[in-house]
Amino acid sequence: MTDILTSNNTPLAGRRVLIVGAGGFIGGFLAAEALRRGADVTCMVRPSTSRRYLADPALHFAVAESFDSPEAIAAALGTDTDRWDYIIYNLGATKAANFADFNRINFGFLRNFLDALRSTGKIPERLLYMSSLSALGKGDERGYTPMADTMIPNPDTRYGLSKMKAETLLDTTTDIPWTILRPTGVYGPHEQDYLMMVKCIDRHFDFGVGFRRQMLTFIYVEDLARAVFDAVAAPAAKGRKYIVSELQSYSQADFRRIVAEELGTRFILPVRLPLWITRIVCVVAEKWGVAKLKPSTLNTDKYNILRQRNWQTDCSRAVADFGFAPRVGLREGIREVIRAWRADEAAAAAKGR
Repeated sequence: MTDILTSNNTPLAGRRVLIVGAGGFIGGFLAAEALRRGADVTCMVRPSTSRRYLADPALHFAVAESFDSPEAIAAALGTDTDRWDYIIYNLGATKAANFADFNRINFGFLRNFLDALRSTGKIPERLLYMSSLSALGKGDERGYTPMADTMIPNPDTRYGLSKMKAETLLDTTTDIPWTILRPTGVYGPHEQDYLMMVKCIDRHFDFGVGFRRQMLTFIYVEDLARAVFDAVAAPAAKGRKYIVSELQSYSQADFRRIVAEELGTRFILPVRLPLWITRIVCVVAEKWGVAKLKPSTLNTDKYNILRQRNWQTDCSRAVADFGFAPRVGLREGIREVIRAWRADEAAAAAKGR
């Protein structure tokens, strides 16, 4: 897949890029895309962060012992007078056992990072903050009007609320130039939540929630990485917020059909769970996670996401301001997810021999 995306709209040769929160699924693709564009790339990570997807020897690292204080972050930024041209802030939590952690990580860490930039004099030419479509809350579930950048946010999850608090912090920040992206569901090789759905279909089951029509949107991770570096360098994107998504929506049946065809699986049994049953399952799973001090994939936040019927998006502002043009459709993206999954399984089997 990566050979498809080697051409780019915004070369970064000679530019210095800092990626904060580079150790996760998206972070590895951000680092790879920045390197492909010729940037000098530094990844800010914690000592415990996995570097599995950050193995390129061209990468530099800044290790932050903690993000709980501006002083710890400032120490990681260093004392030299050089600054980064662009900073991609991708640090965040999508699930938590203690929901107060959403506020601490998604809002508090960003506030500390901005303070550290000021104290070290390393304010960049642009900071791009990775938010989420969940920051907007529920869309139109009667007429199915696509969600747009001009919507008044009304987040209905604790995760979405924490992302909106971070956005509001940037709204009130005048000394640091920023851009905000709000991606829809991000998928690709090694991402686990969508892979779990693929695995279910591989076992001939497709679990859905609710009986009303649900329209879904996705963005392949490499398309998101391209959008990040096109947006962060675009003059028109300064101080603006953008939804980013594949420019097409899909029904649950569309998703099931595409995955089944790419798996080569013929018989799939669709199982539709009533919303009330789904809510009970999510509440129980959340309480179990709290008892075990581990975040659960199913929780009350996830219930609000699952019950939402309309995830359709309007990306016209991104198209106009920085030429957003996703190249990878759902079928091709799912093909890459399956290829990577099977390769990982084969490697694990070979290692176990």
